[in-house]
Amino acid sequence: MATKNVEEIKDQSRSLRGTLASTLQAPNATHFGDEDAQLIKFHGSYQEDDRDLRNKLKAEGKDKAWQFMVRSKIPGGFLTSAQYLAHDNMAGRLSTETLRFTTRQGIQLYGILLGSLKQVIKEINACGLTTIGACGDVVRNTMSVAVPISNPVYDEVQRLAEEISRTFYPKTTAYSEIWLDGEKLPDGKEDVEEPIYGRHYLPRKFKIAIAIPPRNDADILSNDIGLVPHFPNGKVEGYTLFVGGGFGMSHGQTATRPHLAQPLLYVAKEHVIDACIAVITTQRDHGNRADRKLARLKYLVANKGIEWFRNEVKSRLANIGTEAPKEVKFTTVSDLLGWHEQGNGKWFRGVWVPEGRIKDTDEVQYRTAFRKIAEKYRPHLHITANTNVYFSNIDANDKAGIDQILDEHKIPAISGLTQARQTAHACVSLPTCNLGLAESERAFGKVMNGIDAVLRELGLENEEILIRMTGCPNGCARPYNADFAFVGRAPGKYALYVGGSHRGDRLAGLKEKVVLEADIPAKVKEILSDFTANRQTGESFTDYWGRTQEQGEVPNAEHFHVEFAERAARLAAAGN
Repeated sequence: MATKNVEEIKDQSRSLRGTLASTLQAPNATHFGDEDAQLIKFHGSYQEDDRDLRNKLKAEGKDKAWQFMVRSKIPGGFLTSAQYLAHDNMAGRLSTETLRFTTRQGIQLYGILLGSLKQVIKEINACGLTTIGACGDVVRNTMSVAVPISNPVYDEVQRLAEEISRTFYPKTTAYSEIWLDGEKLPDGKEDVEEPIYGRHYLPRKFKIAIAIPPRNDADILSNDIGLVPHFPNGKVEGYTLFVGGGFGMSHGQTATRPHLAQPLLYVAKEHVIDACIAVITTQRDHGNRADRKLARLKYLVANKGIEWFRNEVKSRLANIGTEAPKEVKFTTVSDLLGWHEQGNGKWFRGVWVPEGRIKDTDEVQYRTAFRKIAEKYRPHLHITANTNVYFSNIDANDKAGIDQILDEHKIPAISGLTQARQTAHACVSLPTCNLGLAESERAFGKVMNGIDAVLRELGLENEEILIRMTGCPNGCARPYNADFAFVGRAPGKYALYVGGSHRGDRLAGLKEKVVLEADIPAKVKEILSDFTANRQTGESFTDYWGRTQEQGEVPNAEHFHVEFAERAARLAAAGN
């Protein structure tokens, strides 16, 4: 039987049911079949295996070490202490004793076995969050401003993130039926068609983010929709929409490449949800369903042009007035680490979390420290797009106690971190990601130690330089708008990109196709040495590069695949 494509799987899924329920009930099942492995994404999980064990198990004639990642959907990264503690508890009982904050402000649990999957999803819902739509061809977790400042603009933006999330939840009852023991539909019946997504949902995943200038901490130009509020008198009057961002590239697909979002239009705040619906339904109706590699909104905008797209969106807004997009200026994608006043008599503390990984080791005990803070002081938590965290709503007389807990568990103080280290990030990659070509999270700490030494040697430890690493071209850590990006090509080998922006508003260019992991700090030193010698007074690396350098070719899949095709052709010609 021919393998079904994803569009066929969605069409025949009975509103995302597939055979998920029967597999969960099978006594000896360890994983889902290929079709259900696609559907499980809509429910908030990815089916994976431990790649460190794959070759050994294969040699022994055994099946893969199947496991699941579960992703909680947390609009704006905001959650209560109780919700955080629920995840910490699951990490200890049902996962790998670690949690991971994501670059989309969610939480991921790893290493979950099929027999525990339903329990994990039930417990996430029981704490007031959900996993539905955290993955799949729908609107993913809505990102927003993480900084917990208390004023009308920040409060309204968080409410908008939550409203967007509610608006674009899949409406199928399959989720409740399968995971929450909800009411089942009568035999032979199906849910009504999704009012926004339709029977086939979207052609691909869809991402929305909100940022309040001048801080672009949600990195909105890497999203399908980026929203920027305008508040000339301290109250939000409307939003400028950006469309068509996205950083993924696909193995062997030379037409795929990253794009930054472009300004589309401005709309009054009461119509911003309508404008989002118009953009999403345009993608639903016109996005590429024949080729998933080219199915993201960024390709529709690039192929049809921004003017065509703008006219199509306006036609769907009926009598709703729009204006030209307003000017937007960003200065940074960084977080506010350390102690800061919220504006309501309370305080918040930003804590650096390398690669978002919450775990205990002999050197540092993040998980224990965070659990103690949540249990004793009951703060709110705000996950940032840089995978750091803010503890908020702290009384002034509790600051010393929180500092003591962090110190006792050896959580690094920001005074000991370079500015670059505070925003640097790497994706997970090996051993769980099926796409990983090289190490990322597990290698990044060592790489950054070498780069930190270079920064201190050159007197650049307080310079804002954005550094990111991924284990493959797919771009999950948003490498392609960083000042320095290392993108995995093969074990120990990375493509080097330079010349993005610490503001998130420029794509990097290819500097070298292949750099060995051990050589990365030396390559960075060579570039930064020229920067220190030739920068203008007060000039950032981002601005120096834009002023003095001819930008390399923007990232595209040929950087990773064309030479392999040439090698295959040479071998074929030689008869090998």
